[in-house]
Amino acid sequence: MSLDPNYLVYERRRRGMDHDLYPWSNMFERQPIAWDGDTVVAVPIVVSLEWFPIQPSATPFLAPGHMQTAYPDYRHYTAREYGTRVGFYRLLDAFAAVGAKVTVAANAAIAERYPSMIRDIVAAGHEIAAHSTDMNGTIASGLGKGAERTLIARSLDGLEKVAGTRPRGWLSIARSQSWNTPRLLAEAGLDYMLDWVNDDLPYRITTPSGTILNIPLNHELSDRQIVTVQQQSAESFRTQLEDACTWLEGEAARFGGRMLPIHLTPYIMGLPYRISALEQLLRTLHGRPGVSFQSACEIKQQAYSQVD
Repeated sequence: MSLDPNYLVYERRRRGMDHDLYPWSNMFERQPIAWDGDTVVAVPIVVSLEWFPIQPSATPFLAPGHMQTAYPDYRHYTAREYGTRVGFYRLLDAFAAVGAKVTVAANAAIAERYPSMIRDIVAAGHEIAAHSTDMNGTIASGLGKGAERTLIARSLDGLEKVAGTRPRGWLSIARSQSWNTPRLLAEAGLDYMLDWVNDDLPYRITTPSGTILNIPLNHELSDRQIVTVQQQSAESFRTQLEDACTWLEGEAARFGGRMLPIHLTPYIMGLPYRISALEQLLRTLHGRPGVSFQSACEIKQQAYSQVD
């Protein structure tokens, strides 16, 4: 039995993308990006600062890292809480040692429950981005537009109330979005998002509500993926990021500025048997000519006028 010919007809079939959010492009044929100063590889560090309700919601899906055993799941809850009680402050010390200013993607629940943490982040000169309300605040296509708009607003409002400034960036839980998310983020006045990982450099997304920059936050090189999912060592995490930096330095010499995002989780890398690997990584990158740590907001400010 043959297919109806109409089955293969798709009105958006064309060279490139099947949407109008951004055009297809080859990274190696674009106009080169020039970072400020002598930087050739910009390193934005993003920390996910999360609060997991002890009663998880599986609607529309269970967030990565959520509770796993019967309620009350103190084993996983307290393991996650270790990140806010101990691990995060080890990360802050590691950043301070190399003078790195980072982006902390925080749940609004962190501002409500641990306002001193938000104040410490601001006092240290780091940037705060929004990371939903809490780890039950997931987004997917089944979420209505009004509910998603409210979730975004509550996230921004909660963080602004304590931080004193409104976040300019957004990281979705599990980088999950609905069909409406880019438009609603632009509508909310956000400058950039960290959700889409299909590139090594920032690019602009055009929506009916305006333009927003996507800063790809590499998933495969995150501590969660390497250490927790793939169950590799902290030293392997360090080595892979150093190898990536070496490769990007080579590309930068031919094609212009490159970007190496580092995604960290306090309850993973903030443990005493892993933090030294992170400290060594930061020292190594800090000592490389042409490599500099930058917040996601700084990446946005430099890249926006240079990319399509």
